[in-house]
Amino acid sequence: MDFVFLGTGAGIPAKARNVSAIALELLEERGAVWLFDCGEATQHQILRTPVKPRRIEKIFITHLHGDHIFGLPGFLSSRSFQGGTEELIIYGPAGIEEFVLTSLRVSGTHVLYPLQFVEVTEGVVFEDETFIVTAMPLDHGIFCLGYRIVEKDRPGVLLVDKLRSEGIKPGPLFKRLKNGEDVQLEDGRILSGKNYLGEPQKGRVITILGDTRPCGAVDILAENADYLVHEATFSEKDVKIAHDYYHSTTVQAAEAASRAGVKQLILTHISSRYLADDIIQLRNEAAAVFPETMIAEDLLSVKIPLN
Repeated sequence: MDFVFLGTGAGIPAKARNVSAIALELLEERGAVWLFDCGEATQHQILRTPVKPRRIEKIFITHLHGDHIFGLPGFLSSRSFQGGTEELIIYGPAGIEEFVLTSLRVSGTHVLYPLQFVEVTEGVVFEDETFIVTAMPLDHGIFCLGYRIVEKDRPGVLLVDKLRSEGIKPGPLFKRLKNGEDVQLEDGRILSGKNYLGEPQKGRVITILGDTRPCGAVDILAENADYLVHEATFSEKDVKIAHDYYHSTTVQAAEAASRAGVKQLILTHISSRYLADDIIQLRNEAAAVFPETMIAEDLLSVKIPLN
């Protein structure tokens, strides 16, 4: 489970930062990648990373401002040329389907895989046996969503040493026991899988927000998250500008992380007005409130450890 930050800038591309896109690699968990937003030139950024477009199975769009969606038509088209045949589902606010299908139709683009759309307002948007994703509206100039990705608790590790101490050799039975099944040995003994598993491993919680002013939905989505990815478009000294443009400051993001009890805060969506020398100051502003803070850079990869 890894983050790959494909674009960490706000509004327009800059030399150091492309516009918004984050890949959440779930290769061990489900052999797939989820993409959060797809700003202009996201597919160019992907070329500079190990992310495989054909593995992207879901795209979660936070809102319909151009710096979060203008990369979609090009990416969807290229995914066909790059061998993508599996279904791709796009989740997002009302209007995302119209935008994508109009772009593909007008440009005469035909994708070679099933493409589905899920209009998101609030609540559970996806759930299977391993993950549940919920969304809530934030406080931005247009309808904008934040997403909370919860990994369901995983079974405990197989107690191999205990099995070996009882004279049971590795083999196909181990897999069945790992799945919690009851198995019968050749000598007639019946083993219950639940007796050979360690404590369940607690799933991880990831919160990825779209653009927003401080609001109550942030606290709910981020509660006890392992990682909170929060926009920090402006420095605290520009708090009035942030409010006027429906964005957050570094300190406001740090305050949200502190209230929610998150483990790690990652700041992104940085305005191009701040140059490389300013980034240290931006981080220091946030870290003074919430020490476990980092500022994402384009192409940064962050491994999300098991709990």
